[in-house]
Amino acid sequence: MTETFEQYILPEEKLEKEVTGAMGDLTDEEIEKEYEKELEEFRPGNIVEGEVVGVFGDEVAINIRYKSEGFVPLIEFNNLEEYKPGNKVHVYIVMMEGPNGSVVLSKKKADLAFGWKRILDKHDVGDVTVGKAIRKIKGGLLVDIGVPVFMPASQIDIRRRPDIASYIGEDLECKIIKIDEEQKNIVVSRRRLIEEQREEAKKELLADLEKGQIRKGVVKNITDFGAFIDLGGIDGLLHITDMSWSRVSHPSEIVALDQEVDVIVLDFELERERISLGLKQKTPNPWEGILKKYPEDSLVTGEVVNILPYGAFVKLEDGVEGLVHISEMSWTKRVKHPSEMVEIGDRVNVMVLSIDEEKQEISLGMKQTENNPWEVVKEKYPPGTVLKGKVRNLTSYGAFIEVEEGVDGLLHVSDMSWKKKVAHPKEMVRKGDMVEVKVLEVDQDKKRVSLGMKQLEDNPWESEIPEKYQEGTVIEGVIAKLTGFGAFVELEKNLEGLLHISEVAEQRIENISDVLEEGERVNVKILELNSEERRLRLSLRGIENPLIEDRIQALGDLPLASEEPSEEKEAAEVQEEEPAEKTEEDKTEEAEEKAEETKEAPAAEKPEEGASEEDAGDKPDQEASEGEPAEEEKPAEAEDEEAEKEKKSEDNDAS
Repeated sequence: MTETFEQYILPEEKLEKEVTGAMGDLTDEEIEKEYEKELEEFRPGNIVEGEVVGVFGDEVAINIRYKSEGFVPLIEFNNLEEYKPGNKVHVYIVMMEGPNGSVVLSKKKADLAFGWKRILDKHDVGDVTVGKAIRKIKGGLLVDIGVPVFMPASQIDIRRRPDIASYIGEDLECKIIKIDEEQKNIVVSRRRLIEEQREEAKKELLADLEKGQIRKGVVKNITDFGAFIDLGGIDGLLHITDMSWSRVSHPSEIVALDQEVDVIVLDFELERERISLGLKQKTPNPWEGILKKYPEDSLVTGEVVNILPYGAFVKLEDGVEGLVHISEMSWTKRVKHPSEMVEIGDRVNVMVLSIDEEKQEISLGMKQTENNPWEVVKEKYPPGTVLKGKVRNLTSYGAFIEVEEGVDGLLHVSDMSWKKKVAHPKEMVRKGDMVEVKVLEVDQDKKRVSLGMKQLEDNPWESEIPEKYQEGTVIEGVIAKLTGFGAFVELEKNLEGLLHISEVAEQRIENISDVLEEGERVNVKILELNSEERRLRLSLRGIENPLIEDRIQALGDLPLASEEPSEEKEAAEVQEEEPAEKTEEDKTEEAEEKAEETKEAPAAEKPEEGASEEDAGDKPDQEASEGEPAEEEKPAEAEDEEAEKEKKSEDNDAS
């Protein structure tokens, strides 16, 4: 830098001559005034005009008519032409003496000051101007309208973009809403300008709006229930149900943000400024003439488009779907969920069962496209038929036996043995066993087959047991079980008789366990045999049983036993017929069965507008076919309590 300025150094004599020539005829007083004037002009913070001398490194030398040149950083110039030697330029005096003893200048600050002056001279609050968004700052954008001004994020648009940085580089028309001259701060709003413009456009639109009009609009917002369309001054709602005659899961499948669309005006309320719009109404309704296109009982092919717990929706054509209820999927299989039968995208053959044109609902059936196996079951398996089948499932009241693929029959506990009191089917069979059974009854309407195991043999109560156990006969037996009202005595395998407590001795016995023990052998007399009810009543009175007699004698003097009231004996007989005490597992099963019997599914109707298909209930409960019930799960056959009651009336096996 020193070497650069050496070329401008003059000899002392020449310098004196040059100074004298420059002063001319000025007096000392005039020179003093000129000096003070110069000091006033060249102060930090002032803006002066200078002339570009040249570029020195990363600085530009400027002659500002001061005792020494000033320097401006080269970076503050926009292009080469601006710092061309000889160019006039306004600069801001930062300091009179910098680190190198030279004047520090700034072109940028001078430009900013001149820019502020021009803006303040030209604009006022409320004026509209255009500026370019130059960068994102805290709380909003910096916009260049000649000088950088602030646009708050809330004032950028009516609907806020996720990232306001997307506006950078755009020219934004905005309105000046605040000017602070002292702080040199200007706040602008694009939103306020848009709102004013929309208000004017809205008045014009509402004055000209009519139902059925087709209007151009722009998608401004998308929600789960629809899309809001800017019609120019006011937004209208395009509901998801008015987008397409076909199924629409989400509005984004049909429209996108900022997309231009033609919509039809469905309805509007001027007072509330609400407008309902439609897209699908621009095309014919596919439900018109639906009864002619799809008459009842006609066979059609469709695509599975949705699966819900109560059924599957099948698309017959664009905008036309029908419901295959879960009960209409199979004649024989117990379908727990539609996904066991179909998947989304499957092409399926269905039969049209019914059409509600007003509600735009179609009921379809899959099983109706196949032969109903129950139509031939009665012919193939008439009562008396003996067959072998696999035990598919056990419940507390019986076992389900596979008659053929898809057709199960019920083997009730009361039809398992003539002699044995069966409390649970697992006492006789196990799941997976192959068993031989006889067909007792086929109910085609209710899709039930009743089976029996004991019917494979002759009924021993008709001749064998009456001949062997005649009234008055004394026979040896084993105490099988003690109860509060007496004891059950096993006379032979699977054959028991009731020894009532009043028939143990001539004396009144209060506690049966005082005189009898389970497993001991006793001699008993046949008191009564009822073949019709399959019941044997026994007595120890007058029968020699030394051990029992000793126990009774050890009890001391006991009053004589009076004849038990008939009601008490009848109650004892009823208790005799009850099955063995239920386990917790049996109680749980019974509770589930009761719940199934009383459960009634709601009707599978189309959801209300705005509701999802999940809100639609199930189809009214129908007789389910005997299919593949899960382990310990109540099958469809058990839904009719009457059948079980009939069986229970036969389950009086006290022997």
